[in-house]
Amino acid sequence: MKVPFVDLKAQYEAIQVEIREAINQVLKEAAFAGGPFVEQFENEFASFCGSHYAIGVGSGTDALWFALRAVGITQGDEVITVPNTFIATAEAISLCGAIPVFVDIDEHTYMMDPALIEAAITPRTKAIIPVHLFGQIADMDPIMEIARGHGLFVIEDACQAHGAEYKGRKAGSIGDAGCFSFYPGKNLGAYGEAGAVVTANITFAEKVRMLRDHGQAKKYYHELIGWNARMDGLQGAILSVKLKHLRKWNEMRRKHAQLYHALLGGIKGVVIPHEAKHSKHIYHIYAIRVRDRDNIIASLAKEEIYCGIHYPVPIHLQEAYRFLGLQEGSSPVAERCAGEFVSLPMFPELTKEQIEHVARVLKRHLEEKPSDIQ
Repeated sequence: MKVPFVDLKAQYEAIQVEIREAINQVLKEAAFAGGPFVEQFENEFASFCGSHYAIGVGSGTDALWFALRAVGITQGDEVITVPNTFIATAEAISLCGAIPVFVDIDEHTYMMDPALIEAAITPRTKAIIPVHLFGQIADMDPIMEIARGHGLFVIEDACQAHGAEYKGRKAGSIGDAGCFSFYPGKNLGAYGEAGAVVTANITFAEKVRMLRDHGQAKKYYHELIGWNARMDGLQGAILSVKLKHLRKWNEMRRKHAQLYHALLGGIKGVVIPHEAKHSKHIYHIYAIRVRDRDNIIASLAKEEIYCGIHYPVPIHLQEAYRFLGLQEGSSPVAERCAGEFVSLPMFPELTKEQIEHVARVLKRHLEEKPSDIQ
């Protein structure tokens, strides 16, 4: 049985009539760069997130970069984040001329360990970026308490957490701003690149709007040095269609995760994802931990079960950030997890039979090569 890592075609087939109608409307209006379809999605997404404003941009990377610039991050500032994330989190800091400062993660949730933040704060620290990894929100109450105590901004990297909740609050609505990616494979994915910043602060919102449009609030009058990062009208219309289905799709992912839990939870050598008590996990990624990860992925692929790795090399050990001078062992939990993560197939249209097949084959391979991971 073939089990893809993700199946975007299956999702499209279920909503293709709505999608085609939305695309046709954009074509009829010729509203291709920004415009009414983007504005409609921005209003809908702000409401979905429980925030006042949403600003559509060209990508999740743009969202992170502009959010940092909106709160005033600049040359020489320090921004605290984690090393086990996609490099865009750190890139956005670097694009502001600031320096990423990495703290290690919690062994169970794989997100920022609040107990390590205070020691990382210096006179140059200006912000914290907690990363809501794999579809679960970081422990935000202690992070916000520390940030407020030191006068720091909090920018949520919610690029994998569309609709995730923390104590009843949606991802992106807790910090000073929240940043989202709508890369096609995300829980809410565009048909190309797109992103958004959500915030309750009108000053930050207005600044992001200018930054995405060459620093102008009025055409040809440029108050800031900005960038070309407007969301396409086509992507705005497509995202409006898909947003209507997001709650259902997230619940389907949660149902799939519960089946994975039941089938894999008792297998020696497998650590299944942990859903924190404060969190509603929406399982953008279903990442287990195993030893001998690379051989297991290769063995599953031979049986047409396709997995992923998120992420094999922590950012502080990437060649691009060698200049920070951080060595192996500086974030031991993140480094250990990076060598053990396997992202199993996860998408709403996944079937019970496919999940059972993945679990059965994985168990067989683990029995052939026992692991002592705890």
